[in-house]
Amino acid sequence: MHMILFVLDNPDFLDDVLDAWEEIGVTGVTIIESTGISRYRRAKQIGTPLMAGLNRVMTSREEGHLTLLTIVMEENKVQQCIDAAERIVGNLSEPNTGVLAAWPLAVVKGVLDSSPKREGK
Repeated sequence: MHMILFVLDNPDFLDDVLDAWEEIGVTGVTIIESTGISRYRRAKQIGTPLMAGLNRVMTSREEGHLTLLTIVMEENKVQQCIDAAERIVGNLSEPNTGVLAAWPLAVVKGVLDSSPKREGK
C-alpha cells in the first residue's frame, strides 16, 4: 500500500482530478484546504490571523490550495494517479500546477481492499 499526497495548486481542477482518480479505481480521497508559506506570509503581512483566518484567506483574493490524500493498494496505481493528475493540471514539474508525493506504508488499519480477489485466496 502507498500513501499519495497531492497539493493541487488550482482548486478549479478538483472535480476533474477526483473523477480521473475514481476512473482508475481510487476509492477514497481526503481533501484538506491548505496554503503555502508564501501565501501565509502575505496574509500575515495584511494582518490576517493564521488558523482563525485560514478560511478567510482561502476565500479572499489569495487563493489557497487543496491537499488530497489517498491510499492505494498497488504501486502501479501511484503512477496512474500521477499520469491522471498531469493530464488535467499539466506537467507537475512546471510551476503553479501542484506537488505530488507518494511513499510506501508499513501499517494501515481501516482501509478496505477493493481490488478483485483471486480465486482460491
